[in-house]
Amino acid sequence: MKAPTFHEGIKYSYRDYLQWDDEQSWEIIDGVPHNMAPAPSSKHQEVLGNVFALFHQYLKGKRCKVYIAPFEVRLSESGLDEETFNIVQPDLTVVCDRKKIDERGCNGTPDLIVEVLSPGMAAKRDKIVKFELYERFGVKEYWIVDPYHENVEVFLLEEGKFGNRQVYVKGDVFAVSLFGDLLIDLNAVFQEESFE
Repeated sequence: MKAPTFHEGIKYSYRDYLQWDDEQSWEIIDGVPHNMAPAPSSKHQEVLGNVFALFHQYLKGKRCKVYIAPFEVRLSESGLDEETFNIVQPDLTVVCDRKKIDERGCNGTPDLIVEVLSPGMAAKRDKIVKFELYERFGVKEYWIVDPYHENVEVFLLEEGKFGNRQVYVKGDVFAVSLFGDLLIDLNAVFQEESFE
């Protein structure tokens, strides 16, 4: 294993990705490597943990499974390592087709993805680059969670495009479209735990 060196104009695949070992986390989008944000803030982790807990509790004993980062999602038409040019590590991933899960993560399109925003370029990547990627590969439901402004943007796939954006704020309760009886209480998501 070696630290990666990148050259402009070269499209990198999952096969290349498997050779990198520089103790950093990488994603590849359309063959272009992206160094992931530094370690997330405590606020990011608390909010992500709260969302994970709601899904984990609800999905116990059901066919869908929820996974928390780091968890690799490989998006490709062929499924072959050398032809997979999109590898992402969403903050939270829900997969209902167990055949897509292997020892390395998810090989195929998940049903629902949640990204929790971090400050800086990572937020732009979640809102633009990953938004377009998840739409193109047919993720049914995409959430962008803003832990600082305490809101959630929800996008549902309609005829191959993410349809009307729904925005929910702290105090709101909304149903997850994939599971009509799973209600998300944003007071629980954005609740701050005290050490007292």
